[in-house]
Amino acid sequence: MASDLRSLALPEDKKAWFTHDRLGMFVHWGLYALPARHEWIKNYEQIRDEDYQTYFEHFDPDLYDPVDWARRAKAAGMKYVVLTTKHHEGFCLWDSKHTDYKVTNTPYGKDLLTPFVNAVRAEGLRVGFYYSLIDWHHPDFPIDPHHPQRNAPDAAKRNEGRDVSRYAAYMRDQVRELLTGFGKIDVIWFDFSYPQRELNGLKGKGHLDWESEALVRTVRELQPDIIINNRLDLAGLPPDIVTPEQYVPRAWPERNGKRVTWEACHTLSGSWGYHRDEATWKSPEQLVQLLIDNVAMGGNLLMNVGPTARGTLDHRAKAALEVYADWMAVNGRSIYGATESKLPAPRDCRYTQNGNRLYLHIFNWPFRHIHLDGLGGGKVEYAQFLHDGSEVKWLPPSELTLWSNTEMEIRSDSLTLELPVRKPPVIVPVIEIFLKA
Repeated sequence: MASDLRSLALPEDKKAWFTHDRLGMFVHWGLYALPARHEWIKNYEQIRDEDYQTYFEHFDPDLYDPVDWARRAKAAGMKYVVLTTKHHEGFCLWDSKHTDYKVTNTPYGKDLLTPFVNAVRAEGLRVGFYYSLIDWHHPDFPIDPHHPQRNAPDAAKRNEGRDVSRYAAYMRDQVRELLTGFGKIDVIWFDFSYPQRELNGLKGKGHLDWESEALVRTVRELQPDIIINNRLDLAGLPPDIVTPEQYVPRAWPERNGKRVTWEACHTLSGSWGYHRDEATWKSPEQLVQLLIDNVAMGGNLLMNVGPTARGTLDHRAKAALEVYADWMAVNGRSIYGATESKLPAPRDCRYTQNGNRLYLHIFNWPFRHIHLDGLGGGKVEYAQFLHDGSEVKWLPPSELTLWSNTEMEIRSDSLTLELPVRKPPVIVPVIEIFLKA
C-alpha cells in the first residue's frame, strides 16, 4: 500500500517552477469578512448556523476587482496566488452544483472564482486553490472538537444520522468541479487533519474520515502535474510540499532524514481573514526578513491577504504589499531561483545562492566591515550592492602583518568587505558576490 501511494507523489522535476518562484500570495476570503473579527469566528464564538446565516444574506462584495488583486500580487514579486475556494465555514466562492451554500445564492449572485482565475492568469501568475477539509455547515459533517457546536449538550445526539462518508464523497465531487471547470490549476492546498484531538468524547478527523487516498487519486487523475500539500494525514504518501504555518524553522525541514520541498505560510497581520481591529501587523523589516529566512533554508513563502467584505484590499494590506514591491523590484535576483548556501553566514546576516552568485542579506547594519568566512584565498571575483549595482570593495588578507591601526589580523580564509558607514535606503540591503568558477 505504501509503495502504491508513493507512486502518487509528484516527481521532483514537476516542482521546479515552485522552487524557482519562491514567493506566492495566499488569499483568505469568505463570509467571515463581514463580522471582520477572525476567519475562525464561527468556531471561536460558537455561532449557530441560523445566526451565521445573516452573513450569507448580506454578502455583496460590490467592489470585487480580482484584476487589482492580481496586479498587486505581480508588483509585489509574487509568482502564484492561492485562494480559499471554501474555508471551514463551508461557504463556496463558485457556483457548485453540490450545495446551495454558495456565492451565487447571496445578494452578489455571481461566481467569484472564474474572474479570479482569469485575472491571475492574465498577469502571468500561476493559480492555486485552497479547499478546506473541514465544513461547519454541511449536514453530514460530524460535530467534533473544532466544530462550533462542540459544547452543545446534545452534540453527540446531533451526530446521529450524520455520515462522514457521504461528506467525503461531497468533497471529491467539489474537488472534481474545481479541477475540471477552471483550466490548469498549479496547486491544491487542503486544510487540515487533526485525528489526535478529542473533546467531550468527540473525536478529531484524519485520513479515514476524509478518505484521503481516494481524494488524492481523484486529484492526480484530473490534474497530474498539480502540487498537493501535506495536510491530508495520509501515511505512506510523501507530500509534494510541507507547509509550516506562522512559523520559521531553524533549518531546512526533513522527513525521514531527507530534505523536503517546503513553503511557510504567514499572514500580514495576526489573522488570515479580514480583521478590522487586529493590531499586530508585521513591520516592513519582518515582512522582508520572513521571505529571506525561508529562501535561505531552501523554502518558499506564501504570504496572506484577507480582503474586506466589499472585495477590496484595505490600506494596511496594500502598504504591506508595496513593501514587497519596492524590495523585490531591485533585490528579486537574490530570491528567484535561489536557495540555501553551504557557506556559513556572518552574524545578523543570511545567505542565498544561485549558481556562482552568492547573496548576502544584511539584517542588522554593522559599522564599516563584514567578515565572510570561507571566502578568502581568491574565491571572489567581484561584489556589488544589488539595489544599485555599486561596487563593494574588500580588504586584502594579511597572514604575516597586522591590519594597520587595528592590531587585528585578517584571516587568509576570510574576506572582509568594506561598507559605507550609513545603511543604504533599503529595508534589507543585499550584496551580490560573484564567486570564481
